[in-house]
Amino acid sequence: MPRLFPGIHFLCIHHEGKQDLERSIPRKLRAWTNPGDKFIVIRDNDCSDCYDLKDRLIRLCPNHNRCNLLVRIACQELEAWYFGEPQAIADAYNKAELSNINRRRRYREPDAITQPSKELERLVPEFQKVSGARKISEIISREGNNSRSFQVLCEGIERIMQEFQNKPLPENNNGGVV
Repeated sequence: MPRLFPGIHFLCIHHEGKQDLERSIPRKLRAWTNPGDKFIVIRDNDCSDCYDLKDRLIRLCPNHNRCNLLVRIACQELEAWYFGEPQAIADAYNKAELSNINRRRRYREPDAITQPSKELERLVPEFQKVSGARKISEIISREGNNSRSFQVLCEGIERIMQEFQNKPLPENNNGGVV
């Protein structure tokens, strides 16, 4: 996030799977009291219907019409985003032969890869989800990535940042800006 969106301050809250995420959404959002904070919920699709899943996650949020919430679905798994930029995979693992895998039909549309994490493990035996995310996130770019779900996430974050920058800051009792 900080490399792709310089100047953004964020807190990433990890969850132990989808059920943990879904159980914690209402509780965490109710407890968060700073009205200026924005929330981004990202979840793997895992062969679900994207629209139904997104709607279900939004409904889990208290005051689910709130403007400080962005729900995005990684199709099918977040690892598909890496296939959106094969050069990042190649650079992260020093495997030049992977830089053009998007020329192969099965990798041409990254969001259509059924199990991208399994494909990465097959292509890069040393790939592990957490360490792989760290390695590839240091390289992956917004401009060079052709994963549609990654682009939709970036556009949503960009929109939230723009809205935040265009909002006047609240004034305190003395007429000053807080």
